[in-house]
Amino acid sequence: MIRSNLTTTNRLFLAPLSAALLTTALVSTAPSTAQAQERDSFSVCWSIYAGWMPWAYADVEGIVDKWADEYDITIDVIQVNDYVESINQFTSGNVDGCAMTNMDALTIPAASGVDSTALIVNDYSNGNDGIVLKGSNELADIEGRQVNLVQFSVSHYFLARALESVGLTERDIETVNTSDADIVGVFASDMTEAVAAWNPQLGAIEEMPDANVVYTSAEIPGEILDLMVVNTQTLTNYPALGHALVGAWYEVMGLIEADDERALSIMADAAGTDIEGYRDQLAATHLYTDPAEAIALMESPELLENMERVAEFSFKHGLLGEMAPSADIIGIETPSGIFGNETNVQLRFDADFTQAYLDAR
Repeated sequence: MIRSNLTTTNRLFLAPLSAALLTTALVSTAPSTAQAQERDSFSVCWSIYAGWMPWAYADVEGIVDKWADEYDITIDVIQVNDYVESINQFTSGNVDGCAMTNMDALTIPAASGVDSTALIVNDYSNGNDGIVLKGSNELADIEGRQVNLVQFSVSHYFLARALESVGLTERDIETVNTSDADIVGVFASDMTEAVAAWNPQLGAIEEMPDANVVYTSAEIPGEILDLMVVNTQTLTNYPALGHALVGAWYEVMGLIEADDERALSIMADAAGTDIEGYRDQLAATHLYTDPAEAIALMESPELLENMERVAEFSFKHGLLGEMAPSADIIGIETPSGIFGNETNVQLRFDADFTQAYLDAR
């Protein structure tokens, strides 16, 4: 069984953060005297998603422990059932790292003043996110409907990009905030007209009566990135954490690349499916199994351009804070440069740990 040391509350993030919540987040992440002392114990969390199931395997099979032992540290790997709650735990400083998307890294921890580093680019969604309608197989028929989704998450960005493709805007639909943990059950309701979801929930919805997938993230390859994000100050103070996580991740990537049936079966079971179902999910996931490819992405100017697009969307929806004057209020740093305020860099893409792993092979 997968460890779960956190109790989720299905609390959904409703951006922008209030001033009180922002203050709380900033205070809770400030290092105390005890925290400032030497540490050898860390924690990271993840939630159910096809591209993050390797963390489940790396945990239960002792791969994270093996790499942590190599650096004389311990790393607790925690499953959180609600995706946004997992990010809230990171933002509040309750864990040192969290699996999240590029947009959510910007709009939740970075926008809350938590300097965050994308340590690993796990994958991009290449069909793992989808829009499902009832009663129609045409995306244009979403006009006038209510759409259930994790509001203001990357699903919201994905929905907006889909609407653009058929000449619609968000004014033409109504969004309904729904936890990822609840969305499969919600689709079964006669009241539900449309949903935006990701795998494995998307796969379960596809099997339900009158479910028509009308748009997927395969239409916008490379835009929805899935990351392991770590607190920047923690990573700076304790680089062993970064090296251990990267090593554990790419050890599992080697098993996936080799199509290791035992490893895939364990991941499939953790995702609530069988090995063929999980292989189908992986087919819609561009996993960066080759560390050199992940480095090339992080160093590419296309990544910075993509993050600028994400920042513009986030600003338009008020996700960068009530007082944010423009999309470039938060600095986003990649190896190819900085978008936004260079004196307020709060989100970084760091290829150095992946490069160190590659050099050591």
